Amino acid sequence: MTPDDLLRALFDAAVAAAQPERCLPAHLPTPSKGRTIVVGAGKASASMARALEAHWPEPLEGLVVTRYGHAVTCERIEIVEAAHPVPDTAGLKAAQRILDLMAGLTADDLVITLISGGGSSLLTLPAPGLTLADKQAVNTALLQSGAPIDAMNCVRKHLSAIKGGRLARAAAPARLEALIISDVPGDDPAIIASGPTVPDPSTFAEANAVVARYEIALPAAVRAHLAAGLDESPKPGDPCFANTGLKLIATPSMALAAAAKVARDAGYTVDLLGDAIEGEARDVAADHAHRARAATPGTAILSGGELTVTLTGDGNGGPNTEYALALALALDRAEGIHALACDTDGIDGSADNAGARLAPDTLVRAAAAGLDPRAALAGNDSYSVFSALGDLVITGPTQTNVNDFRAILIER
Repeated sequence: MTPDDLLRALFDAAVAAAQPERCLPAHLPTPSKGRTIVVGAGKASASMARALEAHWPEPLEGLVVTRYGHAVTCERIEIVEAAHPVPDTAGLKAAQRILDLMAGLTADDLVITLISGGGSSLLTLPAPGLTLADKQAVNTALLQSGAPIDAMNCVRKHLSAIKGGRLARAAAPARLEALIISDVPGDDPAIIASGPTVPDPSTFAEANAVVARYEIALPAAVRAHLAAGLDESPKPGDPCFANTGLKLIATPSMALAAAAKVARDAGYTVDLLGDAIEGEARDVAADHAHRARAATPGTAILSGGELTVTLTGDGNGGPNTEYALALALALDRAEGIHALACDTDGIDGSADNAGARLAPDTLVRAAAAGLDPRAALAGNDSYSVFSALGDLVITGPTQTNVNDFRAILIER
């Protein structure tokens, strides 16, 4: 198996370990005496709904919202597609319909929520006094700020009528069981999709601090809403959570463990850096290049987490593709080192690729093609470099989402 083949096998193993059909059935809740309603949001929510339907013999109904292109066919649960990462009208209408489904429920009813990464943008229902345009402007500013996911979602929760535990508040007194695929460092359910079904420990004051720290430009109505600090999200101990539960059915650590087994079976020693790495993509790449240069032959360096990009240029390329380009530059044609960096949902940022791969000759081939990788990195245009080299990794939607996957192989 070539290094390139092994890198792809590692990524495929990580994605397979987090497929809903594989990991969801063992976590199904007990049926209810009354109605069973299924709602949810995220890039994996449609495939989660399909897996639930296949293993749920009792009556059920409901609606989940997923990203455009990520829908699958379901028979009893309606699938709605909407925009990500910047929300649109389809997402807003779906979120309102989900909230409407919670009306009139009793303690005999069961609400199953299917939550995965991407739900923050897809489950868009502005707080009173705010508009979709306001939320779109905030999301765009947050994505460009370089703020980590927990900071971004702190702001989002305080601009929402459904996130930050508010969906659970609407569902009470029904029993609510959340099945969650984690895409965040630390697997905190309050951060995943901005925690629509769990207590929110963050506050308006913290949301305002995030805005100030990252100098996020806000519409006037949003700034006023955050400053007023009204309608705080429900906190731990709130009675609305008395009849709720959750299960993390897939996590980044599960995906990394599956990849590590494949690497070991191929004869590599695994250096597992963890599943919670955060930071600027190019800074993390520099650190990983140093590790790779110091590693012994036959080592596979694996890591997950969520990297960020502070936009300074107008190029194209998500965090994984930018990491790959920065890594290639930091390695500077080092012999025997190959790498791959991809988002496990199959879409890196807003492009059509999952990420990119690199080899010892990446910079050589780039020079021969008349490309300037360093200028491309400065302009946040990593996509163009790897596209020209034929080194983009394109999978299409994978139907799951446990965040970034990175692998570096030092040839034996």
